Amino acid sequence: MDDVSYFGTMMVHKGLADGMVSGARHTTAHTIRPAFEFIRTVPGVSIVSSVFLMLLADRVLVYGDCAVVPNPDAEQLADIAISSAGTASQFGIDPLVAMLSYSTGESGSGAEVDKVRQATKIARDRRPDLPIEGPIQYDAAIDPTVAQAKLPGSDVAGRATVFVFPDLNTGNNTYKAVQRSAGAVAIGPVLQGLRKPVNDLSRGALVPDIVNTVAITAIQAQAQAQGDGAAA
Repeated sequence: MDDVSYFGTMMVHKGLADGMVSGARHTTAHTIRPAFEFIRTVPGVSIVSSVFLMLLADRVLVYGDCAVVPNPDAEQLADIAISSAGTASQFGIDPLVAMLSYSTGESGSGAEVDKVRQATKIARDRRPDLPIEGPIQYDAAIDPTVAQAKLPGSDVAGRATVFVFPDLNTGNNTYKAVQRSAGAVAIGPVLQGLRKPVNDLSRGALVPDIVNTVAITAIQAQAQAQGDGAAA
């Protein structure tokens, strides 16, 4: 308990705090390791993952996972999709989930596309109430005109709000490209899948980054408290 990350996480675990924000002076591993050890994941979720909230001029999009899981298998990718949809709902975003790939629908094949196709099936089987489309390319997921040409009749294509990337390499580079090229504000990473909220800052985070992350953690804590109350 002499370690600040363990002490802060134990406060959350024991109910003495509703959430924890750390990382401005510590590595991601140092910040989140205690949460993996004794806060652990919510029932039915096998991994902790993350999303970025991408604030564009006309909308807010959810990108996952861009920070935690390097190369998820199909089961983990389904977990990321379901967790990301839940995070979107916590922040008032109607979750329309796009499982991204370099191929749309049945047009392509290969190990990477097959992984996304399998993950889509798993996620749909687990959450038939969620609109989930995959595999789908980014342009077909976000642009209605392209969607009409590539995947007509889809409830998600052209309207997606939650974008699930097939691996960390793709997700991390894409969020940074959108952040730098489109002038988007990227808030995160927001950790998801934990039983109680713990969030990581980048080292050298600025005051607005810290304030945003504290606000996100508070919203997660409120949503969890409401869910616990409903369950009771």
